Amino acid sequence: MSPQQLSPSVRRVAIVGGARIPFARSDGPYATASNQQMLTAALDGLVERYRLQEPGAVGEFVAGAVLKHSRDFNLARETLLGSKLHPRTPAYDIQQACGTGLQAVIAAANKIALGQTESAVAGGADTASDAPLGVNDSLRRILLEARRAKSPGARLKALARMRPGHLVPDIPRNAEPRTGLSMGEHAAVTARAWGIPREAQDELAATSHQRLAAAYERGFFQDLVVPFRGLARDQNLRPGSTVEKLASLKPVFGLGHPEPTMTAGNSTPLTDGAATVLLASEEWARERDLEPLAYLTAYETAAVDFVGGDVAGGEDGLLMAPAYAVPRMLERAGLGLDDFDLVEIHEAFASQVLATLAAWEKQGLGTVDRARLNVAGSSLATGHPFAATGARIIATLAKLLTERDAPARGLISVCAAGGQGVTAVLERA
Repeated sequence: MSPQQLSPSVRRVAIVGGARIPFARSDGPYATASNQQMLTAALDGLVERYRLQEPGAVGEFVAGAVLKHSRDFNLARETLLGSKLHPRTPAYDIQQACGTGLQAVIAAANKIALGQTESAVAGGADTASDAPLGVNDSLRRILLEARRAKSPGARLKALARMRPGHLVPDIPRNAEPRTGLSMGEHAAVTARAWGIPREAQDELAATSHQRLAAAYERGFFQDLVVPFRGLARDQNLRPGSTVEKLASLKPVFGLGHPEPTMTAGNSTPLTDGAATVLLASEEWARERDLEPLAYLTAYETAAVDFVGGDVAGGEDGLLMAPAYAVPRMLERAGLGLDDFDLVEIHEAFASQVLATLAAWEKQGLGTVDRARLNVAGSSLATGHPFAATGARIIATLAKLLTERDAPARGLISVCAAGGQGVTAVLERA
């Protein structure tokens, strides 16, 4: 292998387009849909839109899910085999909690940038309705002991220890294993630390719904959203949301402290859905007469010590990692917040968005004009199927950039469970 092959030149990575199914509230229209079924629907929508059926059209498919059944083993590959993509297309899974979709995009982009493939599809899916139920751990141990037994008598002796309580399944909990606190409770700690008021959270949430509704009304999502199981729009969308209506809701997180501020209205609901993105080299897009929407030019990940760090002070809140990833990324790229026409911050909770903005300002990055923030709505309105959100944001922002005079630039910030954050920059030349 020559030195040139060992050190290939880095190519620009184009965001060609995206396709997702409408996001639905858990236990709703998609209650019986699996991760694979939802992801297949989103993938097929992308394949049909960009005519990707022929052999070799796509170099690989990378996707993931956060809540996975044992049947979701090799999810990306099994999804592909049931889709309209050619079966000789390789695929693999990836997972980083709520950052999964964006990390899938980054993984695919790296291979394109290094010349290892010309095109790829990235995405993710999650269902909170069809969540996996584990066998009670005590029962699991008994069954394993029975399986290892060397005689019928030993097997019966092991099984005789079964009790009615062993039949209670292990249900997935929305809690951090190392703290026992749910994401909402962690966010409530951060909201108190940064002094985020209730009215500001409700205003952000109402704006998210209003902007998403306006985007649908003007047809913005016509080539991004594929109808699925009777839905053509995100089910969580409430076009009539106002600060006054949201103010009537009772707090649901941080109830053990005075004046809790976080409600179901300014927090993201449990959601089902899937999203995909098509990435490619400029040459690949040009050969197919496809105009790139934007280019992925920078990305950064970070993590905080939400267990032993400065949690009470707000610096190491569970969802504050983007407060560290973005400054690093911007310094490396030689950019500041003022260099961005649009900013997309995943709205896990309104308080978390506001705390992130406050942290950036504290670090000297400046302020983000709200007219540039989540201009087509975000997770508070669309919902948040964990692994699908990053791909949704990438496709949405890329298309939004095409509506602006070039050059244009957009910033993406996604917080994730485990105290992690994934961020990226999109540019339109």
